[in-house]
Amino acid sequence: MILSSYFSRFLIVGAALSAGVCYSQQLLTVPEQQKLTVKRGETAVYHLKAQLKEGYHANSNTPNEAYLIPLKLTWEPGLLEVIEIKYPPGKAEKYEFSEKPLSVVSGDIDIATKFKPAANANLGPGYLTGKLRYQACNDKMCFPPKSVEVKLPVLLQ
Repeated sequence: MILSSYFSRFLIVGAALSAGVCYSQQLLTVPEQQKLTVKRGETAVYHLKAQLKEGYHANSNTPNEAYLIPLKLTWEPGLLEVIEIKYPPGKAEKYEFSEKPLSVVSGDIDIATKFKPAANANLGPGYLTGKLRYQACNDKMCFPPKSVEVKLPVLLQ
């Protein structure tokens, strides 16, 4: 009886951990970023490339249902200041878990950020850090939101 109870608990914990492995995997990847060179007094556009694992999508930056989290890129203050961020257009898709079509992105994602040098930034090399927040979904359900750290090498001339 005790052995049976122990075995049952082991199976329950094992099943929960197995589900957690699938659930906790990184569904969106951001490769190492190429250096951005910006001249003082000029602006520059940087294209952040990311990729969603096949079979998954993320909610676009276009407003969807209130309970869904949109794709969002934020940059920490530093060598550069953000002028504008342009997200890829979403594609309307219908899924089992939503009554209405949702605006989503999938596959390769390109987010363009227009920067200008910060007024107090020193010339030379440095880094700009950011976060790409997303909510990955498959055709049946959405997972809790996650963030991916972004580290952008910058050369300010």
